[in-house]
Amino acid sequence: MTHRFPIKEIARQAGLGTATVDRALNDRAHVSPQTKLRVTAAIEELKSQEAQLAARGRRLFFDFVVEAPSRFSREVKAAAEAVVPQIGTAVCRPRFLLQDVMEEEEVIAALGRIMKRGSQGVCLKARDTAKIRDAVKMLANARIPVVTLVTDIGGADRLAYVGLDNAGAGRTAAYLISRTLGDMPGMVLATRSHERFLGEEEREFAFVEALAREHPSLQVLAVQGGSGVDFETSKLLTKSMNDIRDLRAVYSMGGGNRSILRTLADNGLRPKVYVAHDLDRENRELIQDRRLDFVLHHDLQLDIRNAFNAFLAYHRLSNDLFEAPISTVQVLTPENVPR
Repeated sequence: MTHRFPIKEIARQAGLGTATVDRALNDRAHVSPQTKLRVTAAIEELKSQEAQLAARGRRLFFDFVVEAPSRFSREVKAAAEAVVPQIGTAVCRPRFLLQDVMEEEEVIAALGRIMKRGSQGVCLKARDTAKIRDAVKMLANARIPVVTLVTDIGGADRLAYVGLDNAGAGRTAAYLISRTLGDMPGMVLATRSHERFLGEEEREFAFVEALAREHPSLQVLAVQGGSGVDFETSKLLTKSMNDIRDLRAVYSMGGGNRSILRTLADNGLRPKVYVAHDLDRENRELIQDRRLDFVLHHDLQLDIRNAFNAFLAYHRLSNDLFEAPISTVQVLTPENVPR
């Protein structure tokens, strides 16, 4: 694996030990494919950031720890890399740990490694559990600020939340479905990727409350799990088929929409209206094919920029007082999808 960076620099970027990086670079034994990918990704990140290193200013490392399907985490990484060159007060270098599924202990271990090697800020998308809140408190006590992205966690130890107004999104979904269906009774399938994502919980609570007010003749069937991953989502939904009667609409809060549509179609079900979240590559294709009716979207680059601004303010590298604005939901249809 050719490169021009010191092993110590690659190790720091990848979040690995120098011995592990050395083994990966020299194709030695006992190196997993995932570790090799992390080393390769770190070298590519260093290449893309190299031009910034000539710039004047303090160098800051920010860590992204994201549990999300790759279709969404790719969008997070692309947004961060697009925002970094726009920051003029410091040289910012993002490091990424992106996994489809990240169990509680994996998140805690990752945050522990970050505290050990040092960081100027952590952008976190993770489940809301007591142990993860404790890990965030540990980072805060070590003066490593944490900003939650898209889904928040409880407690007062994180620095800020950046992302969508999740309750507003849930109410918007209820409005769109009730207006589309008119007086038609039946069932709405409401899917979440995991019960411990606070953002999706806020969406569902607001959705159910607003739909009961707007269209009381509609019954909501809530299905949780699958982590937005296709196979697991399909497997989980298949188990719920006997509970679905007179399906009229789907509100998908956690992704996996191609899998949901395919599973419903395999069982002879086609909702009249389908509302999903986020304009990732999969959802863009689905809405352009008119298989999704509405996508509730928000500006992810703006969210990432707000996260960086929060970190800069924390380190007193910005003269502005930071207040994290919540992203307003944008309703996209097949007619107004950005090109």
